[in-house]
Amino acid sequence: MPYRNASLALISLAAGLDAAMLLLFVVIGRASHGEGLWGVLGTWWPFLAGLVVAWLVLRAWRTPLQIWWTGVGLWLITVVVGMLLRLASGQGVQTSFVIVTVLVLGVFLLGWRAIALLVRRLRHRRSAG
Repeated sequence: MPYRNASLALISLAAGLDAAMLLLFVVIGRASHGEGLWGVLGTWWPFLAGLVVAWLVLRAWRTPLQIWWTGVGLWLITVVVGMLLRLASGQGVQTSFVIVTVLVLGVFLLGWRAIALLVRRLRHRRSAG
């Protein structure tokens, strides 16, 4: 497993980027529906809680950049827990919202990891060459 025993700085950066991607998703979604920013926290917290659960269940701090298992696991657990918490708190979970959430969070949570791994690989090649 690549990048096992990641540094605290890398773990913090990965967790922060994950949370930021969720926030970006919420802000874009609310803006696209003409909703104000006042409800951002109300929309964000179920997914943020799902992300925390996912980080703990997967022990994502061990391999925070790994796409398969860590990234995919974080993505799917975050969506499932987030939707269950939205349902439990009386927020909407329409089918179209679930589909958009799955797709966008997949791109966001896996995308930044793919970019980070590509940058690492290119830096490694440059330093080796």
